[in-house]
Amino acid sequence: MNSHLKHDLEKLKDGLMKVATAVEENMLKSVKALGALSTELGSDVVTTDMEIDKMEVEMEEECLKVLALHQPVASDLRFVITVLKINNELEHIGDMAANIARRISFLKKEPISTIPFDLGDMTSKTITMLKHAIDSFMSENEYLALEVCTADEEVDSVMRECFLKSEELLKKGEGMGCVNYLLVCKSLERIADLCTNIAEDVIYMRHSVIVRHNLQAAIRALKEDS
Repeated sequence: MNSHLKHDLEKLKDGLMKVATAVEENMLKSVKALGALSTELGSDVVTTDMEIDKMEVEMEEECLKVLALHQPVASDLRFVITVLKINNELEHIGDMAANIARRISFLKKEPISTIPFDLGDMTSKTITMLKHAIDSFMSENEYLALEVCTADEEVDSVMRECFLKSEELLKKGEGMGCVNYLLVCKSLERIADLCTNIAEDVIYMRHSVIVRHNLQAAIRALKEDS
């Protein structure tokens, strides 16, 4: 690898870290706004998301420059492709955090005394997945990435319980107030899915194996290289 390419790849990694940090911080702020039902803090989340959108475009342009100038191959090419994909997935996570923040005004209009499902558990699991997904890329740790993939089923399980509980309440004519919280849960589930995509991208970067929709392929790839 020539020194110019190495410098530009390191620059891409640093740039993606800035995007990831902004997204993670905005996600935490969104959850805080939700807990306090703060429309002011929620508006701040939406404003920051627009800044993240600009950062995502800039990162994409940087990736395209590296591809055009250096025409990387093998592991270097996989790295650039992974940065491109993760950059896009982080932007989508930012969108979901903004969606949660936008839901706050509706929650205040239709308040309920008790949330009918464990929103805190789902929020905690999703935030942990996001942190681990980012860390797996920065440390190039495919085993941490695999943990993210397996954790996604836990979030999906909580989401199924949320749907069932909401359906039960709606049948009784008692569930209209919980619909907005269900939509929040749906955004959290989508964030978990995007974190899983990031983890799968990391495994691809490390092993040149596309494991999308096939977790067992990832497990086999890690065992074969261990």
